[in-house]
Amino acid sequence: MRNASCASAVVLLLFTAACGGQEQPVTASSNRPVHAPRYFDVNGFIGQQAARLNQQRPAVEKQVQLRTGGLETTRVPQVDWTKELQIFQQADINKPALRGTYAIDSLTTPEGLTKRTYLRLPGQEFPVEQLTVITQGPAVQALTATLAQDNPLVYSQKKLELQCRNGQVVSYRVDGTQKLVLFDTVRYSAAGKVL
Repeated sequence: MRNASCASAVVLLLFTAACGGQEQPVTASSNRPVHAPRYFDVNGFIGQQAARLNQQRPAVEKQVQLRTGGLETTRVPQVDWTKELQIFQQADINKPALRGTYAIDSLTTPEGLTKRTYLRLPGQEFPVEQLTVITQGPAVQALTATLAQDNPLVYSQKKLELQCRNGQVVSYRVDGTQKLVLFDTVRYSAAGKVL
């Protein structure tokens, strides 16, 4: 009797394994389903850059535009790069909930640069309006994004720009505008250069 129940359990296990869920087709390079759109992984890229910079510990020259219109420049000898580059993670569109939210426009130049632009489709409400990534081979050369929020209480727009050399961040910039109900419009600008 015991052998019969063990044999039944083995047959059931083999049947379940044979009839289990079908594997989805995958691409050779990414191990992701072919049908799933793949947007640029901003969070992964920023995380790698922050880890590398935290290990190398370079100084940074920061430049901030004051309300008076003047520029203030300062050199910061040690930076927590995870916090410093955190604002760029707001441009992440590589989330399952956003599949199909962006149209992709791709262009390759004669110099071998690939410019891929992700444009938010009409009627979508996610704050990232546009993300552009320029690469040369696998190395990122530049990343720019425009984010906007517009509702009855606040209007804000940010332009993020990250420049790289050989796939490593060398400079970055954030320009923004914010208008709260009953308050004046505030404009801000900050830039950093890795030394």
